[in-house]
Amino acid sequence: MNTSFPQPDFEAVAHSNALLYSIQALIAKEGGWINFAKLMDAALYTPGLGYYSGGAKKFGFDGDFVTASEISPLFSKTIARQVQQVLSALKAQNKQAGILELGAGTGRFAIDLLLELAKLEQLPTRYMILEVSAHLREVQQSALKAALPNELMDRVVWLDTLPECFDGLIFANEVLDALPVNIVKTTAVGLVEMGVVSDDAGLVWQEKPASSSALKDFVAKLKLMEGYTTEVCIAATGLVASLANSLQSGMLLMIDYGFSRDEYYHPQRNQGTLMCHYRHRAHSDPLVYLGLQDITAHVDFTRVAEAGVANDLELIGFVTQAQFLINAGITELLASIPAEDSANYLPLVASAQKLLSPAEMGDLFKVIAFEKNLDIPYIGFSSGDKTHTL
Repeated sequence: MNTSFPQPDFEAVAHSNALLYSIQALIAKEGGWINFAKLMDAALYTPGLGYYSGGAKKFGFDGDFVTASEISPLFSKTIARQVQQVLSALKAQNKQAGILELGAGTGRFAIDLLLELAKLEQLPTRYMILEVSAHLREVQQSALKAALPNELMDRVVWLDTLPECFDGLIFANEVLDALPVNIVKTTAVGLVEMGVVSDDAGLVWQEKPASSSALKDFVAKLKLMEGYTTEVCIAATGLVASLANSLQSGMLLMIDYGFSRDEYYHPQRNQGTLMCHYRHRAHSDPLVYLGLQDITAHVDFTRVAEAGVANDLELIGFVTQAQFLINAGITELLASIPAEDSANYLPLVASAQKLLSPAEMGDLFKVIAFEKNLDIPYIGFSSGDKTHTL
C-alpha cells in the first residue's frame, strides 16, 4: 500500500482482507479471471464488505471525499428553486409530485432540500430515497430524524427498488460516476479488456481479448489510436433506461463530473479517467485499499443523453454546474444575506466559490436533465446550454 497515505488501522485491514477473500472466491467461480466491471462492482457493493455497503465513514471532511451538498446548504437551497418549479407544474396537472433521490449519502441534501421547500411552500407528496447500502440507510434515517420536524419526516420513505410508476423529480448527484465500468485498451491485434486474476500477493492485472460485441462495436466507432486505454460504462445505459421506464411525468436531474463523448475520448486522454479516493487523497490504483476507498470514473454524458432519448425522455439541457446554479438563483440567495453579517456571509461566499469556480467544481461537474409529459421552461437551463457538444 502507498505509505505516503494515511494507513488503515487493524480493523480496517481485516475488513479489506475479508473483501479480498470474497473477490478471490468470485474469481475462482468465474474461471480464474474477472473483468474490471465485475471487480469494481464487488469492491463497491459486496453486501457488508464493499465500500458503499460497509460501515466506514465516506462523506465529509473526515471521510474520503466531499460532495456539493456537504460543502454548503447553498447547493440544496438553489436546486430547491428548480424542484419547486417542477412540483408546482405537476400539482397544477393534478398529478402526484414526489421526489426520488438515488443514493442519498449522509442525508444532508434531503434535509436541506426539504427544509427549503417547506419555506417555499412547495413540499413533495413523498420524498423517496433509493439506497443500496444498509449502513448508509441507517446514517440517513438518524440524520433526518434529528434534523427534520415530524411533519417533514412523515413524508420520507426508503425504497429497495425503483417504483414501477413515478410522478415527480428524480435526482441523482454523483451516482453515475460510481457505476461499474469496463476498462479497454486498443492494441495492434485488436481490442483487449482489462481484468484481474488472483495470486499469493492478492490481485493482479491481466488483459484478455475483448469478447463483448457491444464493447467492440462501441470502441470501433471511436477510432482510437493504438495503445489507448479508457473506460466504457455500459451500466449507465441500463440505469437511465430503468429510470425512464419508472418516470411517468416529471423531471430526471443528474449531476456529476464528466465530459461529452468527444472530450471524454480525446486523443490526449489516452489513460482514461479512473480515479480512487482514500482519505481525501486521489490515486489511480483500484487494487489496493479494497473496500476502504472509492473507485470512480468520469461520466460520458453523450451516453447518458442517448440512453434517455432512446427511452422516450425529452432532453431538457446540458450545462455546467456553475451555469445551472446561477440560472437557478444562487447569486440571489447569496445577496439575500447581509454582507455585514460576516459570520454567516463569508463562509457562504467561500463555499459558493467552490461550487461555481472553474478551478473547483464549477466546470468539471455537469448537469443533465430530461423530462416526460411536463413541458415547462426549466429555470436551471435558461441559458448556457451545451447540448450541441453531446
